[in-house]
Amino acid sequence: MLFNSLEFFLFLPLVFILYWFVVHKKLKLQNFLILVASYVFYGWWDYRFLSLIALSTLVDYFIGLTIDNSDKKSTRKRWLLVSMLFNLGLLGFFKYYNFFIESWVDLLASVGYQIENTWTLKVILPVGISFYTFQTMSYSIDIYRKKLKPTKDFVAFAAFVSFFPQLVAGPIERASNLLPQMLKKRKFDKIQSIKGIELIVWGMFKKVVIADSFAPIVNDIFSNYTDFSGGTLIMGAIFFAFQIYCDFSGYSDIAIGTARLFGFDLMTNFNFPYFSRSIGEFWRKWHISLSTWFRDYLYIPLGGSKVGKLKGIRNVFAIFLVSGFWHGANWTFIVWGGIHALLFIPSFVLGTNRRHLEDGSTQMTMLSYAKNFGQVLFTFAVVTLAWIFFRADSIQDAISYIMKINSFKMDGLSFIMFSDIILIIILLVLDFMRYKQMKIHFIMWILMALAIVGSLNREVQAEFIYFQF
Repeated sequence: MLFNSLEFFLFLPLVFILYWFVVHKKLKLQNFLILVASYVFYGWWDYRFLSLIALSTLVDYFIGLTIDNSDKKSTRKRWLLVSMLFNLGLLGFFKYYNFFIESWVDLLASVGYQIENTWTLKVILPVGISFYTFQTMSYSIDIYRKKLKPTKDFVAFAAFVSFFPQLVAGPIERASNLLPQMLKKRKFDKIQSIKGIELIVWGMFKKVVIADSFAPIVNDIFSNYTDFSGGTLIMGAIFFAFQIYCDFSGYSDIAIGTARLFGFDLMTNFNFPYFSRSIGEFWRKWHISLSTWFRDYLYIPLGGSKVGKLKGIRNVFAIFLVSGFWHGANWTFIVWGGIHALLFIPSFVLGTNRRHLEDGSTQMTMLSYAKNFGQVLFTFAVVTLAWIFFRADSIQDAISYIMKINSFKMDGLSFIMFSDIILIIILLVLDFMRYKQMKIHFIMWILMALAIVGSLNREVQAEFIYFQF
Protein backbone atom coordinates (compact mmCIF):
# COMPACT_ATOMS: atom_id res chain seq x y z
CA MET A 1 0.00 0.00 0.00
CA LEU A 2 1.39 3.38 -0.98
CA PHE A 3 1.25 6.37 1.36
CA ASN A 4 0.20 8.48 -1.64
CA SER A 5 -2.83 6.33 -2.50
CA LEU A 6 -6.56 6.48 -1.90
CA GLU A 7 -6.36 3.13 -0.09
CA PHE A 8 -4.01 4.59 2.52
CA PHE A 9 -6.20 7.65 3.06
CA LEU A 10 -9.03 5.24 3.91
CA PHE A 11 -6.84 2.77 5.81
CA LEU A 12 -5.18 5.29 8.18
CA PRO A 13 -8.34 6.88 9.68
CA LEU A 14 -9.91 3.45 10.12
CA VAL A 15 -6.93 2.07 12.04
CA PHE A 16 -6.67 5.33 14.03
CA ILE A 17 -10.33 5.12 15.14
CA LEU A 18 -10.07 1.45 16.10
CA TYR A 19 -6.78 2.08 17.93
CA TRP A 20 -7.89 5.03 20.10
CA PHE A 21 -11.64 4.42 20.45
CA VAL A 22 -12.18 0.65 20.37
CA VAL A 23 -9.11 -1.19 21.73
CA HIS A 24 -7.52 1.71 23.65
CA LYS A 25 -8.10 0.17 27.10
CA LYS A 26 -5.87 -2.87 26.53
CA LEU A 27 -2.25 -2.64 25.42
CA LYS A 28 -2.18 -6.17 24.01
CA LEU A 29 -5.18 -5.42 21.81
CA GLN A 30 -3.55 -2.21 20.58
CA ASN A 31 -0.41 -4.10 19.67
CA PHE A 32 -2.42 -6.85 18.03
CA LEU A 33 -4.28 -4.23 15.97
CA ILE A 34 -0.94 -2.72 14.90
CA LEU A 35 0.28 -6.18 13.90
CA VAL A 36 -2.84 -6.96 11.85
CA ALA A 37 -2.88 -3.49 10.27
CA SER A 38 0.82 -3.82 9.37
CA TYR A 39 0.28 -7.18 7.67
CA VAL A 40 -2.71 -5.77 5.74
CA PHE A 41 -0.61 -2.74 4.76
CA TYR A 42 2.25 -4.92 3.47
CA GLY A 43 0.04 -7.67 2.04
CA TRP A 44 -1.78 -5.08 -0.09
CA TRP A 45 1.33 -5.11 -2.30
CA ASP A 46 1.80 -8.90 -2.42
CA TYR A 47 0.41 -11.13 0.33
CA ARG A 48 2.79 -13.98 -0.60
CA PHE A 49 5.76 -12.16 0.91
CA LEU A 50 4.10 -11.85 4.30
CA SER A 51 5.57 -15.27 4.96
CA LEU A 52 9.10 -13.79 4.79
CA ILE A 53 8.30 -11.16 7.43
CA ALA A 54 6.63 -13.79 9.61
CA LEU A 55 9.59 -16.15 9.23
CA SER A 56 12.12 -13.40 9.99
CA THR A 57 10.08 -12.47 13.06
CA LEU A 58 9.90 -16.03 14.36
CA VAL A 59 13.60 -16.72 13.80
CA ASP A 60 14.90 -13.65 15.63
CA TYR A 61 12.28 -13.87 18.40
CA PHE A 62 13.40 -17.38 19.39
CA ILE A 63 17.09 -16.73 18.72
CA GLY A 64 16.94 -13.66 20.96
CA LEU A 65 15.52 -15.73 23.82
CA THR A 66 18.03 -18.53 23.21
CA ILE A 67 21.02 -16.18 23.23
CA ASP A 68 19.84 -14.56 26.45
CA ASN A 69 19.29 -17.91 28.17
CA SER A 70 22.80 -19.14 27.37
CA ASP A 71 25.83 -18.36 29.53
CA LYS A 72 28.38 -19.90 27.16
CA LYS A 73 29.89 -17.36 24.80
CA SER A 74 30.44 -19.95 22.08
CA THR A 75 26.77 -20.95 22.17
CA ARG A 76 25.63 -17.33 22.12
CA LYS A 77 27.92 -16.63 19.17
CA ARG A 78 26.65 -19.70 17.33
CA TRP A 79 23.03 -18.57 17.60
CA LEU A 80 23.96 -15.02 16.58
CA LEU A 81 25.63 -16.48 13.51
CA VAL A 82 22.41 -18.36 12.70
CA SER A 83 20.46 -15.08 12.88
CA MET A 84 22.93 -13.25 10.66
CA LEU A 85 23.18 -16.06 8.11
CA PHE A 86 19.41 -16.35 7.95
CA ASN A 87 18.76 -12.62 7.49
CA LEU A 88 21.66 -12.01 5.15
CA GLY A 89 20.84 -15.21 3.26
CA LEU A 90 17.25 -14.04 2.82
CA LEU A 91 18.44 -10.64 1.62
CA GLY A 92 21.19 -12.13 -0.54
CA PHE A 93 18.92 -14.54 -2.39
CA PHE A 94 16.09 -12.16 -3.21
CA LYS A 95 18.20 -9.08 -3.87
CA TYR A 96 21.63 -10.22 -5.04
CA TYR A 97 21.41 -13.76 -6.45
CA ASN A 98 21.07 -12.71 -10.10
CA PHE A 99 23.66 -9.96 -9.66
CA PHE A 100 26.32 -12.43 -8.50
CA ILE A 101 25.50 -14.93 -11.27
CA GLU A 102 25.58 -12.26 -14.00
CA SER A 103 28.79 -10.73 -12.61
CA TRP A 104 30.46 -14.17 -12.58
CA VAL A 105 29.42 -14.85 -16.19
CA ASP A 106 30.71 -11.40 -17.24
CA LEU A 107 34.01 -12.01 -15.42
CA LEU A 108 34.56 -15.31 -17.23
CA ALA A 109 33.66 -13.68 -20.54
CA SER A 110 36.26 -10.96 -19.92
CA VAL A 111 39.03 -13.61 -19.80
CA GLY A 112 37.80 -15.51 -22.84
CA TYR A 113 35.42 -18.10 -21.38
CA GLN A 114 32.00 -17.77 -22.95
CA ILE A 115 29.30 -19.67 -21.06
CA GLU A 116 25.56 -19.57 -21.40
CA ASN A 117 23.84 -17.94 -18.44
CA THR A 118 21.12 -20.41 -17.46
CA TRP A 119 21.26 -19.95 -13.70
CA THR A 120 19.50 -16.63 -13.22
CA LEU A 121 16.01 -16.73 -11.74
CA LYS A 122 12.95 -14.53 -12.15
CA VAL A 123 13.03 -13.38 -8.54
CA ILE A 124 10.71 -10.61 -7.34
CA LEU A 125 12.39 -8.28 -4.87
CA PRO A 126 10.17 -8.13 -1.77
CA VAL A 127 9.44 -4.52 -0.82
CA GLY A 128 11.28 -3.42 2.33
CA ILE A 129 13.38 -6.56 2.74
CA SER A 130 16.58 -4.52 3.15
CA PHE A 131 14.95 -2.62 6.00
CA TYR A 132 13.20 -5.24 8.12
CA THR A 133 16.05 -7.78 7.88
CA PHE A 134 18.46 -5.18 9.27
CA GLN A 135 15.96 -4.28 11.97
CA THR A 136 15.53 -7.84 13.22
CA MET A 137 19.23 -8.65 12.87
CA SER A 138 20.22 -5.69 15.07
CA TYR A 139 17.83 -7.04 17.74
CA SER A 140 19.77 -10.30 17.97
CA ILE A 141 23.14 -8.50 17.87
CA ASP A 142 22.16 -6.17 20.73
CA ILE A 143 21.02 -9.14 22.84
CA TYR A 144 24.31 -10.91 22.13
CA ARG A 145 26.20 -7.78 23.21
CA LYS A 146 24.04 -7.66 26.37
CA LYS A 147 22.81 -4.20 25.48
CA LEU A 148 19.22 -5.37 25.33
CA LYS A 149 17.00 -7.90 27.08
CA PRO A 150 14.71 -9.92 24.81
CA THR A 151 10.98 -9.64 25.15
CA LYS A 152 8.73 -12.65 25.75
CA ASP A 153 5.75 -10.75 24.35
CA PHE A 154 5.60 -12.20 20.84
CA VAL A 155 2.81 -9.89 19.63
CA ALA A 156 4.74 -6.79 20.72
CA PHE A 157 7.90 -8.09 19.01
CA ALA A 158 6.03 -8.96 15.82
CA ALA A 159 4.44 -5.49 15.84
CA PHE A 160 7.92 -3.96 16.26
CA VAL A 161 9.26 -5.87 13.24
CA SER A 162 6.30 -5.11 10.97
CA PHE A 163 5.26 -1.63 12.24
CA PHE A 164 3.55 -0.36 9.10
CA PRO A 165 4.61 3.33 9.08
CA GLN A 166 8.30 2.41 8.69
CA LEU A 167 8.09 -1.17 7.43
CA VAL A 168 8.99 -0.79 3.77
CA ALA A 169 11.42 2.18 3.67
CA GLY A 170 12.51 3.00 7.19
CA PRO A 171 13.68 4.57 9.32
CA ILE A 172 15.48 1.35 10.32
CA GLU A 173 14.50 1.31 13.98
CA ARG A 174 16.51 -0.18 16.81
CA ALA A 175 14.72 -2.45 19.25
CA SER A 176 16.16 -0.36 22.08
CA ASN A 177 14.06 2.60 20.87
CA LEU A 178 10.85 1.18 19.40
CA LEU A 179 10.31 -2.07 21.31
CA PRO A 180 10.02 -0.44 24.79
CA GLN A 181 7.36 1.85 23.32
CA MET A 182 5.44 -1.25 22.20
CA LEU A 183 5.57 -2.62 25.74
CA LYS A 184 4.21 0.39 27.64
CA LYS A 185 0.76 1.93 27.81
CA ARG A 186 0.20 4.74 25.34
CA LYS A 187 -2.10 7.71 25.79
CA PHE A 188 -3.46 9.98 23.11
CA ASP A 189 -1.47 13.22 22.92
CA LYS A 190 -3.18 16.02 21.00
CA ILE A 191 -0.01 18.08 20.53
CA GLN A 192 1.97 15.05 19.34
CA SER A 193 -0.82 14.17 16.91
CA ILE A 194 -0.92 17.70 15.47
CA LYS A 195 2.85 17.56 14.95
CA GLY A 196 2.36 14.17 13.34
CA ILE A 197 -0.23 15.55 10.90
CA GLU A 198 2.12 18.44 10.05
CA LEU A 199 4.90 15.95 9.28
CA ILE A 200 2.54 13.88 7.11
CA VAL A 201 1.51 16.99 5.14
CA TRP A 202 5.14 18.11 4.78
CA GLY A 203 6.23 14.63 3.67
CA MET A 204 3.34 14.34 1.20
CA PHE A 205 4.15 17.79 -0.18
CA LYS A 206 7.78 16.80 -0.78
CA LYS A 207 6.82 13.47 -2.36
CA VAL A 208 3.67 14.21 -4.36
CA VAL A 209 4.16 17.85 -5.31
CA ILE A 210 7.95 18.07 -5.72
CA ALA A 211 9.51 14.61 -6.24
CA ASP A 212 6.76 13.35 -8.55
CA SER A 213 6.94 16.59 -10.56
CA PHE A 214 10.67 16.04 -11.11
CA ALA A 215 10.31 12.34 -12.01
CA PRO A 216 9.21 12.67 -15.68
CA ILE A 217 11.88 15.20 -16.64
CA VAL A 218 14.61 13.28 -14.75
CA ASN A 219 13.58 10.03 -16.44
CA ASP A 220 13.59 11.71 -19.85
CA ILE A 221 17.03 13.33 -19.39
CA PHE A 222 18.76 10.22 -17.99
CA SER A 223 17.15 7.90 -20.56
CA ASN A 224 18.08 10.14 -23.50
CA TYR A 225 21.15 11.97 -22.21
CA THR A 226 22.89 11.73 -25.59
CA ASP A 227 20.21 14.04 -27.05
CA PHE A 228 20.71 16.86 -24.56
CA SER A 229 23.33 19.55 -24.05
CA GLY A 230 25.65 19.78 -21.05
CA GLY A 231 23.55 22.50 -19.43
CA THR A 232 20.42 20.34 -19.56
CA LEU A 233 22.33 17.37 -18.14
CA ILE A 234 23.49 19.51 -15.20
CA MET A 235 19.89 20.49 -14.53
CA GLY A 236 18.87 16.81 -14.81
CA ALA A 237 21.40 15.84 -12.14
CA ILE A 238 20.24 18.69 -9.87
CA PHE A 239 16.61 17.73 -10.35
CA PHE A 240 17.42 14.13 -9.43
CA ALA A 241 19.28 15.28 -6.31
CA PHE A 242 16.12 17.03 -5.15
CA GLN A 243 13.84 14.26 -6.40
CA ILE A 244 15.54 11.55 -4.33
CA TYR A 245 15.76 13.84 -1.29
CA CYS A 246 12.08 14.80 -1.44
CA ASP A 247 11.01 11.24 -2.24
CA PHE A 248 12.96 9.49 0.52
CA SER A 249 12.85 12.16 3.24
CA GLY A 250 9.18 12.65 2.35
CA TYR A 251 8.55 8.97 3.08
CA SER A 252 10.44 9.25 6.37
CA ASP A 253 8.44 12.31 7.40
CA ILE A 254 5.15 10.55 6.62
CA ALA A 255 6.34 7.47 8.55
CA ILE A 256 7.40 9.49 11.60
CA GLY A 257 4.23 11.58 11.49
CA THR A 258 1.99 8.50 11.15
CA ALA A 259 3.78 6.82 14.06
CA ARG A 260 3.12 9.89 16.22
CA LEU A 261 -0.61 9.53 15.58
CA PHE A 262 -0.36 6.20 17.39
CA GLY A 263 1.83 7.45 20.23
CA PHE A 264 5.25 6.36 18.92
CA ASP A 265 8.45 8.35 18.37
CA LEU A 266 10.64 7.11 15.53
CA MET A 267 14.21 8.27 15.02
CA THR A 268 14.98 11.21 12.74
CA ASN A 269 16.18 9.94 9.37
CA PHE A 270 17.02 13.19 7.59
CA ASN A 271 18.32 16.38 9.18
CA PHE A 272 18.48 18.91 6.32
CA PRO A 273 21.37 17.16 4.50
CA TYR A 274 21.61 19.66 1.64
CA PHE A 275 22.61 22.37 4.12
CA SER A 276 25.73 20.34 4.98
CA ARG A 277 29.15 22.02 4.78
CA SER A 278 31.18 18.83 4.26
CA ILE A 279 30.76 15.20 3.22
CA GLY A 280 31.16 14.14 6.86
CA GLU A 281 28.31 16.40 7.89
CA PHE A 282 26.22 15.20 4.94
CA TRP A 283 26.46 11.60 6.15
CA ARG A 284 25.48 12.63 9.67
CA LYS A 285 22.30 14.06 8.16
CA TRP A 286 21.40 11.73 5.27
CA HIS A 287 19.63 8.39 5.89
CA ILE A 288 20.73 8.55 9.51
CA SER A 289 19.17 5.23 10.50
CA LEU A 290 21.27 3.37 7.90
CA SER A 291 24.54 5.25 8.39
CA THR A 292 24.37 4.79 12.18
CA TRP A 293 23.48 1.10 11.66
CA PHE A 294 26.65 0.54 9.63
CA ARG A 295 28.64 2.60 12.13
CA ASP A 296 27.49 0.53 15.12
CA TYR A 297 27.41 -2.94 13.53
CA LEU A 298 30.25 -2.77 10.98
CA TYR A 299 32.58 0.22 11.36
CA ILE A 300 33.10 0.05 15.14
CA PRO A 301 33.48 -3.78 15.23
CA LEU A 302 36.18 -3.44 12.54
CA GLY A 303 38.01 -1.07 14.87
CA GLY A 304 36.62 2.25 13.67
CA SER A 305 39.23 4.99 13.68
CA LYS A 306 41.15 3.57 16.65
CA VAL A 307 43.25 1.08 14.70
CA GLY A 308 45.62 3.45 12.90
CA LYS A 309 45.17 5.48 9.72
CA LEU A 310 45.61 2.69 7.18
CA LYS A 311 43.14 0.32 8.82
CA GLY A 312 40.88 3.28 9.52
CA ILE A 313 40.84 4.09 5.79
CA ARG A 314 40.06 0.44 5.10
CA ASN A 315 37.13 0.64 7.52
CA VAL A 316 35.83 3.83 5.90
CA PHE A 317 35.92 2.19 2.47
CA ALA A 318 34.18 -0.89 3.90
CA ILE A 319 31.16 0.98 5.25
CA PHE A 320 30.76 3.18 2.17
CA LEU A 321 31.07 0.29 -0.29
CA VAL A 322 28.70 -1.90 1.72
CA SER A 323 26.30 1.03 2.05
CA GLY A 324 26.37 1.43 -1.72
CA PHE A 325 25.80 -2.29 -2.26
CA TRP A 326 22.92 -2.22 0.24
CA HIS A 327 21.09 0.16 -2.08
CA GLY A 328 20.93 -2.20 -5.01
CA ALA A 329 22.35 -5.04 -7.07
CA ASN A 330 24.24 -2.92 -9.55
CA TRP A 331 27.87 -1.84 -9.81
CA THR A 332 26.67 1.77 -10.09
CA PHE A 333 25.69 1.75 -6.41
CA ILE A 334 29.07 0.34 -5.38
CA VAL A 335 30.85 3.05 -7.38
CA TRP A 336 28.55 5.64 -5.78
CA GLY A 337 29.62 4.38 -2.35
CA GLY A 338 33.26 4.38 -3.43
CA ILE A 339 33.02 8.00 -4.60
CA HIS A 340 31.68 9.05 -1.20
CA ALA A 341 34.51 7.13 0.48
CA LEU A 342 37.06 9.01 -1.64
CA LEU A 343 35.37 12.31 -0.82
CA PHE A 344 35.36 11.48 2.90
CA ILE A 345 38.93 10.12 3.21
CA PRO A 346 40.80 13.48 3.07
CA SER A 347 38.92 14.88 6.07
CA PHE A 348 39.35 11.53 7.84
CA VAL A 349 43.12 11.58 7.32
CA LEU A 350 43.39 15.23 8.38
CA GLY A 351 41.13 14.65 11.39
CA THR A 352 38.57 17.25 10.29
CA ASN A 353 35.68 14.86 9.63
CA ARG A 354 34.04 15.74 12.95
CA ARG A 355 33.80 19.42 12.14
CA HIS A 356 30.42 21.08 11.80
CA LEU A 357 28.80 19.14 14.62
CA GLU A 358 26.95 22.36 15.49
CA ASP A 359 24.58 24.24 13.20
CA GLY A 360 26.93 27.21 12.90
CA SER A 361 24.20 29.77 13.61
CA THR A 362 25.70 31.48 16.66
CA GLN A 363 28.00 34.50 16.53
CA MET A 364 28.18 34.48 12.73
CA THR A 365 29.84 37.29 10.77
CA MET A 366 29.19 38.13 7.11
CA LEU A 367 32.46 36.43 6.22
CA SER A 368 31.41 33.31 8.13
CA TYR A 369 28.06 33.26 6.33
CA ALA A 370 29.83 33.56 2.96
CA LYS A 371 32.25 30.76 3.89
CA ASN A 372 29.41 28.48 5.04
CA PHE A 373 27.42 29.21 1.88
CA GLY A 374 30.42 28.33 -0.28
CA GLN A 375 30.97 25.08 1.64
CA VAL A 376 27.28 24.15 1.28
CA LEU A 377 27.37 24.78 -2.49
CA PHE A 378 30.57 22.76 -2.93
CA THR A 379 29.24 19.84 -0.86
CA PHE A 380 25.97 19.85 -2.81
CA ALA A 381 27.90 19.91 -6.09
CA VAL A 382 30.04 16.84 -5.31
CA VAL A 383 27.06 14.98 -3.83
CA THR A 384 25.07 15.72 -7.00
CA LEU A 385 27.97 14.50 -9.16
CA ALA A 386 27.92 11.20 -7.24
CA TRP A 387 24.12 10.97 -7.68
CA ILE A 388 24.70 10.58 -11.43
CA PHE A 389 26.22 7.13 -10.79
CA PHE A 390 23.37 6.29 -8.41
CA ARG A 391 20.74 7.16 -11.04
CA ALA A 392 22.43 5.85 -14.19
CA ASP A 393 21.64 2.38 -15.55
CA SER A 394 25.32 1.47 -15.85
CA ILE A 395 28.77 2.79 -15.02
CA GLN A 396 29.36 3.47 -18.72
CA ASP A 397 26.16 5.53 -18.91
CA ALA A 398 27.23 7.54 -15.87
CA ILE A 399 30.68 8.27 -17.32
CA SER A 400 29.19 9.18 -20.71
CA TYR A 401 26.66 11.45 -18.99
CA ILE A 402 29.46 13.29 -17.15
CA MET A 403 31.62 13.51 -20.29
CA LYS A 404 28.67 15.02 -22.18
CA ILE A 405 28.42 17.71 -19.49
CA ASN A 406 31.92 18.83 -20.49
CA SER A 407 30.52 19.97 -23.83
CA PHE A 408 28.75 22.68 -21.87
CA LYS A 409 26.00 24.55 -23.63
CA MET A 410 23.06 26.08 -21.80
CA ASP A 411 19.80 25.62 -23.68
CA GLY A 412 16.84 27.85 -23.05
CA LEU A 413 14.86 26.60 -20.07
CA SER A 414 11.55 25.03 -20.98
CA PHE A 415 8.47 26.11 -19.07
CA ILE A 416 8.37 22.74 -17.29
CA MET A 417 12.01 23.05 -16.23
CA PHE A 418 11.43 26.64 -15.08
CA SER A 419 8.45 25.57 -12.97
CA ASP A 420 10.60 22.84 -11.38
CA ILE A 421 13.23 25.43 -10.47
CA ILE A 422 10.48 27.42 -8.74
CA LEU A 423 9.59 24.25 -6.79
CA ILE A 424 13.23 23.90 -5.68
CA ILE A 425 13.20 27.50 -4.43
CA ILE A 426 9.96 26.90 -2.51
CA LEU A 427 11.41 23.71 -1.01
CA LEU A 428 14.63 25.42 0.07
CA VAL A 429 12.75 28.33 1.67
CA LEU A 430 10.43 26.01 3.61
CA ASP A 431 13.27 23.66 4.52
CA PHE A 432 15.37 26.61 5.74
CA MET A 433 12.45 27.81 7.88
CA ARG A 434 12.21 24.37 9.46
CA TYR A 435 16.01 24.20 9.79
CA LYS A 436 15.95 27.46 11.76
CA GLN A 437 12.86 26.26 13.67
CA MET A 438 10.79 29.14 12.35
CA LYS A 439 7.02 28.77 12.64
CA ILE A 440 5.28 27.98 9.37
CA HIS A 441 1.98 29.84 9.23
CA PHE A 442 -1.28 27.89 9.22
CA ILE A 443 -2.10 29.31 5.77
CA MET A 444 1.05 27.69 4.38
CA TRP A 445 -0.09 24.29 5.64
CA ILE A 446 -3.46 24.80 3.93
CA LEU A 447 -1.75 25.76 0.67
CA MET A 448 0.51 22.69 0.88
CA ALA A 449 -2.51 20.45 1.51
CA LEU A 450 -4.31 21.95 -1.51
CA ALA A 451 -1.21 21.42 -3.67
CA ILE A 452 -1.10 17.78 -2.54
CA VAL A 453 -4.77 17.23 -3.44
CA GLY A 454 -4.19 18.86 -6.83
CA SER A 455 -1.15 16.69 -7.51
CA LEU A 456 -2.97 13.50 -6.55
CA ASN A 457 -5.11 13.96 -9.66
CA ARG A 458 -2.23 12.62 -11.75
CA GLU A 459 -3.22 9.49 -13.67
CA VAL A 460 -0.33 7.46 -12.23
CA GLN A 461 1.08 7.87 -8.73
CA ALA A 462 4.78 7.07 -8.62
CA GLU A 463 6.11 4.60 -6.07
CA PHE A 464 8.68 5.78 -3.59
CA ILE A 465 12.20 5.37 -5.01
CA TYR A 466 13.49 3.48 -1.98
CA PHE A 467 10.85 0.76 -2.41
CA GLN A 468 13.28 -0.84 -4.90
CA PHE A 469 15.95 -1.12 -2.20
